[in-house]
Amino acid sequence: MKILICDDHAVFRQGLGVVLSSLDGTLLEAGSADEALRLVSGDPQIELVLLDLRMPGVDGWQTLRLLRSNHPTIPVVILSASEDPSDVREALDGGASGFIPKSSSPELIRSALGVVFSGGVYVPPEILGTGFESGNGGGASVPIQSAEAAALTPRQLEVLQLMSKGLTNKEIGGVLEIAMGTVKAHIQAVLEGLGVSNRTEAVLVMRELGLEDADD
Repeated sequence: MKILICDDHAVFRQGLGVVLSSLDGTLLEAGSADEALRLVSGDPQIELVLLDLRMPGVDGWQTLRLLRSNHPTIPVVILSASEDPSDVREALDGGASGFIPKSSSPELIRSALGVVFSGGVYVPPEILGTGFESGNGGGASVPIQSAEAAALTPRQLEVLQLMSKGLTNKEIGGVLEIAMGTVKAHIQAVLEGLGVSNRTEAVLVMRELGLEDADD
């Protein structure tokens, strides 16, 4: 897996690289939109773009539009200093697969990316709490049993339920037909989403929340 970080601040790129160093993949950096677009066009192995909105020259908004138009299969996640709900809505309406405020903790950033890796769209909890819906009708009403349950995607719930049955990572991958690296990413996202440190604690929380029979 290759992840491209596009931000005009080298210190932030380096710091984010440290945060994401635990992921099974290669991190690439771009200091401008032009460089990012060139890298994506020249490297078909790039599977995710982390994009800042505010950059000199071609800004993040235009870059998002170009990426979605020219490379529609590559998820783009916005990483921005902005926490304005209108920016979140505009980004998601523009095709972003998530919006992560730069003030987020390392754990939250990794958990948010776990949502995206599983095919979901990450919306900051404070926005979900206001009944967020994207303007293009893409918003969904989320039945929230708890903050912890709401943080998990349907795929992560599947992984959690298989964990509760004692399946190994390899067995989970076989059941869901996904790669080992993806299984590990889901499990890490589950642990962080539930605020626990191991499988046993995750299963206990799952039972407390009544998630055994959660719909996929």
